[in-house]
Amino acid sequence: MNVIERAQAPTPKFFKTLRSIGLIVAAMGAAIATAPVALPAAIVTIGGYLTVAGGVLSAISQVTVDDKEAKENPEEVPDE
Repeated sequence: MNVIERAQAPTPKFFKTLRSIGLIVAAMGAAIATAPVALPAAIVTIGGYLTVAGGVLSAISQVTVDDKEAKENPEEVPDE
């Protein structure tokens, strides 16, 4: 199964929730990092870290596959 097939395969409910949380964290980090007001360097750095962490969390959660559901519907997830 390649990355594109994994991304299109069914995702478990828990990881859908984590994906949403990751997107929220990434958005918060981006808002802090690109704030139009002068912020201390430490806060801007934290915003950058939040952006990266949220993006990684969302990406990993997206490619997690529900094997049980994928086996029940083999036409949705092509074999290698």
